[in-house]
Amino acid sequence: MNKLAKLAMWSLGALLVIATPALAQDGEQALITFSGAFGAGLVTIGAAAGIGKLAVGAFESMARQPEKASQIQTAMIIAAALIEGFTLFALVICMGP
Repeated sequence: MNKLAKLAMWSLGALLVIATPALAQDGEQALITFSGAFGAGLVTIGAAAGIGKLAVGAFESMARQPEKASQIQTAMIIAAALIEGFTLFALVICMGP
């Protein structure tokens, strides 16, 4: 198992342990709030990584084919907007009641 898979497994396990009190109706709000903040952090990190990879690919493509720069830039902006839209939706879900 590579390092990324191990990190993903540990993160998922930690998230499930932290989010477990959300299913119990005891009134414990501290851990529920923490799990929402943890999920929001994961969403933000994932979006930043996705947009970073998108920008790297677009800039490399523009450097190799300068005549296609406007088309690549347009596609990059549309893809970044879709990523941001999904990120906003995920943040609303994480911070919801």
